[in-house]
Amino acid sequence: MATEEQTKIKLYWLEQSRAQNILWLLEELKLPYELETFHRVNMLAPPELKKIHPLGKSPVISITPPGSTEPKVIAESGFIVQYLSEHFGQGTTMMPKRWKEGQEGKVGGETEQWMRWQYLLHYIEGSLMSMLVMAMILGALKSPQVPFFIRPITSLVVNQIFSRLVLPNAKAQLGFLEQQLETSGGDYLCGPDLTSADVLISFGLIAAKDRFETFGAWEAGGPKKLFPKVFAYIDRLESHPGYKKSIEKVKEIDSSLGIQFPA
Repeated sequence: MATEEQTKIKLYWLEQSRAQNILWLLEELKLPYELETFHRVNMLAPPELKKIHPLGKSPVISITPPGSTEPKVIAESGFIVQYLSEHFGQGTTMMPKRWKEGQEGKVGGETEQWMRWQYLLHYIEGSLMSMLVMAMILGALKSPQVPFFIRPITSLVVNQIFSRLVLPNAKAQLGFLEQQLETSGGDYLCGPDLTSADVLISFGLIAAKDRFETFGAWEAGGPKKLFPKVFAYIDRLESHPGYKKSIEKVKEIDSSLGIQFPA
């Protein structure tokens, strides 16, 4: 098992990015890490990030193994979370126990909690975040940033897309998460303990919490009444000491970059 004494970790931080998830995970794993920060340019990642990874996106981490001077660069939130959890998660709740007793290495020998955890890492990145990012981009086409003389047209088109595509997708996603929470056997997605899957999903759900209402015409009571367990779960994530600590760390980083953290 790798240890923090043996391994050097660097988090390449881009303002207003999902690097916050990785920061929270590093704190939960009690790993020392170095930060290298980057400013956005016209809302986009700066070209300097492409020197770290060809796609020039954040989050990205580099890990220098013991005895090596060549860092391994790891990109994509799900892969980063899985790598850190597998190598440094022993003795924490971040990764559930993989094998049932006596079933080590056998097909079907995995615990239900581990299977959930592994699936959720892919689900969050492959299904949930794509819907949330689409909603964010489409929502911008109705914002005051769009010239007022074409805004009625863009708003009409966007409202149709929300009604026919985004809203049904959002209902399906929230319904799925509601079912996962009903059957997890605890307050979190994989059971009674916070795992790195909860950390990974936190940024997207918390950011979208108050925006789901704007996705279209919901049934009476809106999404909070339809999916009470999901919204209670979001509140639970926001009140978690680890999340609050990560927010304070983000404020420190943003302040060092000259960015005013929103109230």
